[in-house]
Amino acid sequence: MSELITAELVDLDLSATTKDAAARSLAERMVAAHRVTDLDGFLADVAAREAQMPTGLDGGIGIPHCRSEHVSAPTLAFGRSGAGIDFGAADGPADLVFLIAAPAGADDDHLTILSGLARRLMDPEFTAALRAGTDPRAVAALIRGEEAPEEPEREQVETGKQEQAEAGTEAAGGTGAAESVPFRIVAVTSCPTGIAHTYMAAESLAAAGRAEGVEVTVETQGSAGFKKLDPAVVAAADAVIWAHDVEVREKARFRGKPLVDVGVKAGINRPAELIAEARRRAERGEIATASDSDKASGSGNGDGDGNGSGADHAHFGVRLRTYLMSGVSYMVPFVAAGGLLIALSFAIGGYEIASAKSVADHFVWGEADSWAALLNQIGSAAFGFLVPVLAGYIAYGMADRPALVPGFVGGAIALTVNAGFLGGLVAGLLAGAVVMAVQRVPVHATLRGIMPVLVIPLIASAVVGFLMFIVVGKPIASLQNALTDWLNGLSGSNAVILGVVLGLMMCFDMGGPLNKVAYAFAVGGLADPTPGSLKVMAAVMAAGMVPPLAMALATTVRRRLFTKTERENGRAAWVLGASFITEGAIPFAAADPLRVIPSVMAGGAVTGALSMAFGATLRAPHGGVFVVPLIGEPFLYLIASAKKAHRECREGASAEKEGEPKIPVAA
Repeated sequence: MSELITAELVDLDLSATTKDAAARSLAERMVAAHRVTDLDGFLADVAAREAQMPTGLDGGIGIPHCRSEHVSAPTLAFGRSGAGIDFGAADGPADLVFLIAAPAGADDDHLTILSGLARRLMDPEFTAALRAGTDPRAVAALIRGEEAPEEPEREQVETGKQEQAEAGTEAAGGTGAAESVPFRIVAVTSCPTGIAHTYMAAESLAAAGRAEGVEVTVETQGSAGFKKLDPAVVAAADAVIWAHDVEVREKARFRGKPLVDVGVKAGINRPAELIAEARRRAERGEIATASDSDKASGSGNGDGDGNGSGADHAHFGVRLRTYLMSGVSYMVPFVAAGGLLIALSFAIGGYEIASAKSVADHFVWGEADSWAALLNQIGSAAFGFLVPVLAGYIAYGMADRPALVPGFVGGAIALTVNAGFLGGLVAGLLAGAVVMAVQRVPVHATLRGIMPVLVIPLIASAVVGFLMFIVVGKPIASLQNALTDWLNGLSGSNAVILGVVLGLMMCFDMGGPLNKVAYAFAVGGLADPTPGSLKVMAAVMAAGMVPPLAMALATTVRRRLFTKTERENGRAAWVLGASFITEGAIPFAAADPLRVIPSVMAGGAVTGALSMAFGATLRAPHGGVFVVPLIGEPFLYLIASAKKAHRECREGASAEKEGEPKIPVAA
């Protein structure tokens, strides 16, 4: 980190009291150092990253960070707060704040900064020195690592001092040598962004291994790829720990070992427990079979402390959710871009613009209709990728890169046979399963090099194509048509019940798996819009705005029930909620889940039911209140959301308890 931080980028008396103010204060130092070219643009990128996942870490640490086109060089700024600033960590506010900025596209630089810093922050002596420092120059030097010998580059984090263990083994000699061999664990850590939490978990497991006298070797599967563990190290391991929220890559390497399978936060927060559990499983002889290790998957269950050691049916549910979320996460940008372009075209040219001639043949610069047609046709082109991208990345989540081609091919065929969104789901699962089956077939060493790029895509594409065209395509198309007819025929109590269910799903985990499933269901209907699917989209978006808007309104109307930090979060929640970003309520849910989650679920159910009962429709997949002009029955639609938020606040007094922040409860 020799050029990343200087004394001018260190503030040992950070006076900010909110995370936004802290980011601005440190970013202003970056601007003064000519590392950031546009302060407001950079801060917008920081806020967007913060909205995805809180950057607070246990131990009083906040690491706001982003890639931004407004950054001219990778930069790190440090601030020390006396009062503490809430960055969403479970153990309270942070007094050590690191703002990390990397140029757009500088993935390697960004990852190097974050992973190196995350690892050092696990060292209590390092954080204690930061808290005790009085000279900005000395603190900057400490962060750069100039006061300690340079550590070797670590793609794999190793604990247990191997040379000492080997020396001890040799000294013991004879039959006593085996007694000095430490217990060996190999681990894999990964998180959705592949940056801070991945490396925090790795270092946490490493430190716990040192304390327990256990030799731990960790493979970090981050956003810049990963360097595989030495096969000899894996073979010699006594047990395996997976601390991950995304699919572990090349799982077959770990077959035949006792396995502890948890979310990444468990690796950070309770590494000693995981090591102890791994030892117990090894002592009991609980060996993971080939099928077990294939089934085990990213078990991040919201809090990151999921454990994949349950029954097989639990494993299947976890795996299926991971595969589907992989496809949905890659599909959403196409949905947002294409859907909003189409919605904007309707706002300019009306719904009849969808039948306009191709702009390649007819485009008049001065005509609004030509521009509307252009936007509509660009958006429609983006929408044309929805099903293939969904299928391709479901397959990718199951079997990695070799499954992309058969997944995309299967998704394209699903469109050809009119199997739609459901066909894409099935095509992705089929492609992943076929590739996994082909990968298990033993082949001669001379063929291994061409298997991933030629043989597997060729065979899998042919098999998936046959299945989609001949076997399952038409039945799925019939099911898709039946679903469409059912949606179009919904009225009265049936429509209200569907609205209740969708509202509950949207508000339960606020951007998590259930939320994404409901959203994906609604978006799938927009690929071939019908009156019923447009009603579903309207109900889903209305319910998705409930949690942040309810919390924002509550912090405004009943300020005395909330802390200062919660009121600051409430201000941000206004914008997030209006923009259909459900995650804006996460800070409140984390602080008081037993009251916030049931409250917003009740509000979401009411909103979804009212939206369906009013017959509101929506052609845009995103945008919140900014696409109200495209909503059918917009006045009643807004009343549904406003009534819900008002009733939540009105009932808030029932949740009051002496001496703690209060959260309103929905009617």
